[in-house]
Amino acid sequence: MKNGWQKLQLSECLQFISRGKAPKYVPTSSVAALNQKAIRWDYIETQYLKYHDPDVKIREDIFIRKGDIVVNSTGDITIGRAYYFKKEWPKLFVDSHVTILRLRKDILLPEFLIYLFPLPEYQKQIYSLVTGATGQLELSKSNLSKLEVIVPPIPTQRKIALILFAYDDLIENNTRRIKILEEMAQTIYREWFVEFRALGVELRKATPEEKKLTGKDVFPKGWDVKSVVDAVFVCPKTTVPKDGLKPFVPMASLTDNSMLINDIQFKEGNGGSKFKNGDTLFARITPCLENGKTGFVQFLKSDSEVAFGSTEFMVLRSRTLTPEYVYLMARSNEFRDNAIKSMSGATGRQRVQEDCFQKFFIAQPDNNTLQQFSDLIQPIFRMIYSLSTKNNNLRRTRNLLLPKLISGEIELTLETT
Repeated sequence: MKNGWQKLQLSECLQFISRGKAPKYVPTSSVAALNQKAIRWDYIETQYLKYHDPDVKIREDIFIRKGDIVVNSTGDITIGRAYYFKKEWPKLFVDSHVTILRLRKDILLPEFLIYLFPLPEYQKQIYSLVTGATGQLELSKSNLSKLEVIVPPIPTQRKIALILFAYDDLIENNTRRIKILEEMAQTIYREWFVEFRALGVELRKATPEEKKLTGKDVFPKGWDVKSVVDAVFVCPKTTVPKDGLKPFVPMASLTDNSMLINDIQFKEGNGGSKFKNGDTLFARITPCLENGKTGFVQFLKSDSEVAFGSTEFMVLRSRTLTPEYVYLMARSNEFRDNAIKSMSGATGRQRVQEDCFQKFFIAQPDNNTLQQFSDLIQPIFRMIYSLSTKNNNLRRTRNLLLPKLISGEIELTLETT
C-alpha cells in the first residue's frame, strides 16, 4: 500500500449511520420517502419516490443532507447499491430498507467513498456481510460498518473525486438532455395524433363512429381510424439464426421511462422474441408492464441485422405508420392501460393478451403528415441514441480509470487534476 494510505473499517470513518423509517403513504405531499427502487448508481429515479403524511413526525436525522451516502440494505437484486447526494434535497427522508451514512470528513470524503461501492471487490465484500436467505437478504448497519475501505490522504481523495466527477458531470448533462428530448418527442406525438394539431391539418366534424372511437368531436380530413393490429405488426415473424453469437436483450436492459436499451448481451441460440432496428419492445408481464418497460431498437449495426431477447417482450413493428410513431404510442398511458386491462394468468405472472390490440384504435394520418412527422422526430431519436452512446463510452473510460486511481497505480499530481 502506498505511503500514507490506510485500510480502515467504515465504522472508524463514520459520524452517523442509521436505517430510515417506514413512511405513512399518502397520494401526494410535500414530504417524500426515498426507497430502494428509486436509488440508481448515477441518479435518483424520482418517479419511484413515495409521499409521506406530513402530520406523522419523522426524525430529523434521517432526512437527506448534502454529502449523505445512501445504501440499499434489503432484498436480492439491488442490495449494496449506493448513491451520493452532491446537493441538498429538501423534505426527503430514507425509508426502512435504506441505510444513510454521514462520514467524518477529516478521515474519509463521501465524494471519494461513493466510487468504491461499485468496484467488484467491494461488492463482493458487501455480499459477504449480508445475512438471510434468498428473497430476505439483509445488510444490517452493524455489518455495513465492518466494510474495509481504502483511505488515501484527504488531498489524494479530493483529487481522485475531482477526476471522476468530471466524467459524472458529463454523463449527468447528457442524461438530462436525453430526458428533455424524450419529453419533446412525446409532446409532439400527443399534439399531432391525439389532439389533432399536426402541421397543416384541416379538421372536420367527426362521424359518430370516429367520435366513439377517439372521443373527439372533430377529426382530420384525409385521415382514418384503425385498430392497432391494422397499423402495426404485433410479434411479427423474424428469422434469427441459431448458430453464432448474436445481440440478446434481457428484460433488465429496458428502462421504465426511456427508449434506451442498455447492457446488451451476446448469446448463441434464437429462443425468445426476435427483432430488428425500428422495432419497439413492449413488456408483456407484470410488474414490468405497469412500471413502463418499453424500448426502441436502434443499436444494431444495420437494418438487415437481427437480434433476440426475453420471451416476455411483445415486438411491435410499423405496418402503416412510422417506427417512431409506434414507440411513442406504446409509451402512452392509454395504450399501456388498454394492455393492462387484458392481462390474465396466475397472480404475479399475468401477461398481456395479444387480442387487446384489436380493441385499441388510433388515428391513421395521411402519408404527407407521416413524412413530416418522421422528418421532425427521427433526428430526435438519433440524437438520443448518440448521447446514450457517449454516456456508455464515458462510463467505460471512467470505470477503467477507477481501479487504477483507487489503487494508486496512477500517480496524481496537481497537473493531473
